Amino acid sequence: MLPVLLVTVDNTVLGFALPKIAEALRPSASQQLWMIDAYSLVLAGLLVSMGSLGDRIGHRKLLLVGSLGFAIVSVLTAYSDTATQLIAGRACMGVFGAMLMPSTLALIRSVFEDREERRLAVAIWATTLTVGSALGPLVGGVLLEFFSWGSIFLLAVPVLVPLLVLGPLLLPESERDASGPLDPISILQSMAALGAIVYGIKHSASNGIDWMALTTFTVGAVAGWMFVRRQLRLPVPLMDLSLFRSGTFSGSVAINLMSLAFLVGFVFFTTQFLQIVLQMSPLSASLALVPGQIMAIVVGMAVVPVAQRLPVHVLIPILMAFAGAAFLLVASMGSSLIVLVVAFALLNIGVGAIATVSNDVILSAAPPAKAGAASAISETAYEVGVVLGTTVFGGVVTAYYRGALQLPGFLSEVQMMLASETLSGAHHVAADLSGDQARELMTQAGRAFEGGIGLVSWVTFGLALMAILIAWRTLRTPKAQSAEGH
Repeated sequence: MLPVLLVTVDNTVLGFALPKIAEALRPSASQQLWMIDAYSLVLAGLLVSMGSLGDRIGHRKLLLVGSLGFAIVSVLTAYSDTATQLIAGRACMGVFGAMLMPSTLALIRSVFEDREERRLAVAIWATTLTVGSALGPLVGGVLLEFFSWGSIFLLAVPVLVPLLVLGPLLLPESERDASGPLDPISILQSMAALGAIVYGIKHSASNGIDWMALTTFTVGAVAGWMFVRRQLRLPVPLMDLSLFRSGTFSGSVAINLMSLAFLVGFVFFTTQFLQIVLQMSPLSASLALVPGQIMAIVVGMAVVPVAQRLPVHVLIPILMAFAGAAFLLVASMGSSLIVLVVAFALLNIGVGAIATVSNDVILSAAPPAKAGAASAISETAYEVGVVLGTTVFGGVVTAYYRGALQLPGFLSEVQMMLASETLSGAHHVAADLSGDQARELMTQAGRAFEGGIGLVSWVTFGLALMAILIAWRTLRTPKAQSAEGH
């Protein structure tokens, strides 16, 4: 659970540190999004291949190598002098993070041979995913209150050192399966598809849809098509796409991806709004989100007995309705502190339980011989959801902010450019202005950013309704199969 907790905390903790990082390194709007997404993007692109590598060399060995590399790169990233260095460090952390995630679930399958014990262990694993994402803001708030922004990366050392010391003593090595060679072409195709599409979304948010955006979208679509085509032809594919022929499996993966995108997107804009617009300290802002984090922990485990009694095609739509209600609340009531606290709690009730139920359904829907491939796809969907949460939702908020911001006439051309890029940029410019001028600028910036939050909340509410329909239609299973799956 240690590496799972660390990797998932890392997905959301950086969003809380963005205001301080922006003040120190002065990144552009695109660089701010890349700081968050470089990690998740590389992680998502390599998860399946690292899972396959673990099958060949042993998952314990891969886990220990990944832990050592992750700790070293985290320390180096903590002392970055430029935004480019930080982005490169995050990308390298993604490489080693990809070694950790598949190995944890594979080793759980090796340690727990009893089916019921293994099911509970997987539920705890899934709950840890959600808890880690929810704890990110709290951990970030506490560290940033007392230390510099680099402390969020140094967190990896005390978490991973016990694993490196105790792992060789406590963890058994998994069985090795050299059924086929690793396919570097498939790895490159998957990363090209994800990278191009994410870059296109980021570029569109900053510069509008132009020839560069259309070109990158086209490259991403072609690379994705080539990846799918190659997987269907390979005797031992990197990603077993035949699993998607099961509607239950496909629906669960889609729900898993969307729920994580909702959570990470919410954290992305809420942490900036609390600290910059409402002018709360990092610690105060993180404490405001504690009720939601508690709900994620409680509901993630409490849903296990409920899932044994309620059909999954009924349970997941109910849970997704909580997530939809969170965004409807923000869209209709605004972004006050009380509204955001309540909305985050509602969102975690839904997402915390969905992570547990959907991972159980994904493993149950796959044949036992393909459990490893199914878990790799589940983890990939998780990380793609994290990427889309910041890329799509962050891009929508940024695009609205840039279009709606009405800049005061007393700003210089350079100040206008900085303030119009990001909310952090406006905050930085305001620090150099007199009291009245700073208040006027931040009032306009806060109004534009809050308008972006309202827009993205309406969009997400619509997506939540779509997810409810997907779950209702795809997750229906015969009663005997459903009972066996739970």
